[in-house]
Amino acid sequence: MVEPLIRVRGLQRYFDVSAPLLNRIIERRRRVYLRAVDGVDFEISKGRTFALVGESGCGKSTVARLLVGLYTPTAGEIRFDGMLTTALHSRQARAPLHRRMQMIFQDPYASLNPRWRVRRIVAEPLYAMGIIADPSARLQRVAELLTQVGLDAADGDKFPHEFSGGQRQRISIARALASTPDFLICDEPTSALDVSVQAQVLNLLKDLQRSLGLTYLLITHDLAVVHHMANRIGVMYLGRLCEVADAATLFTQPRHPYTRLLMETLPRLDFSGVDREPMAGEVASPIDPPTGCAFHPRCPYAAPRCRSERPELAAVDNDLVACHAVQESRLPAWSADP
Repeated sequence: MVEPLIRVRGLQRYFDVSAPLLNRIIERRRRVYLRAVDGVDFEISKGRTFALVGESGCGKSTVARLLVGLYTPTAGEIRFDGMLTTALHSRQARAPLHRRMQMIFQDPYASLNPRWRVRRIVAEPLYAMGIIADPSARLQRVAELLTQVGLDAADGDKFPHEFSGGQRQRISIARALASTPDFLICDEPTSALDVSVQAQVLNLLKDLQRSLGLTYLLITHDLAVVHHMANRIGVMYLGRLCEVADAATLFTQPRHPYTRLLMETLPRLDFSGVDREPMAGEVASPIDPPTGCAFHPRCPYAAPRCRSERPELAAVDNDLVACHAVQESRLPAWSADP
């Protein structure tokens, strides 16, 4: 078997959101933790795209930051190309990892230093990681990177404010490619862009993946982007994965009730004039999540077991689903017809 490039097991990240110590003593209150990521397992094969989808606040971006080391896991392990990255605590120990793993952030307006020229922004990884010491060689490499992402080499003399949103995201991609990484984490890379520009950036990412053999983790809430980019998809709800499936299966045969809810939000021309009944309820707080299945307060198929016992991911054909109703065959067959 081919070893996955990324293997995540039991990943957790809790944030302490307690009141100050004095308040807790006076008011006799306990510590309070926000369970942003509450036990996540997934794998990403080399050269493939794995997408994490879900509503805002479900923990997608926290997973991305855990993978690149911006956050330290509360529990669990992350392996990159067989190496246990959660055991690397010093900056020096993580340096080789940083060269092979880069991140493209959501907002191209905030992720670029407005006081630096583009050539300095793109060349920063080359300088900081000691990849190219010679200044003239660095400039030549910057010109190659800008050309690779569809910009002109002369654009290196400009400042970020002189570019459109799509061009700024191309600059971010060029900076991420500077260290010749194997793995790119794309955190909502097109959410701040117009629809027409989104398509250009996504096509660029796909072209780069084919030519450079890159592996992607795509973080998004846009199912249209997922359909265009991903090979395999993980659906997150309240810090946990509720379904993991190949893209073709997920869009034609979603199993988990929450996944079906997401699919019903997709615009369909043949649904014109058809009344839809939105699923009731709101996303629960990650500070005080429901007992049992986190989705049971909103699920029309919830049973007493769902309210008391938390479901674990279980194999269904080639996919994984965490749902008692699916495991007990209580869920009706999915139909995309209006």
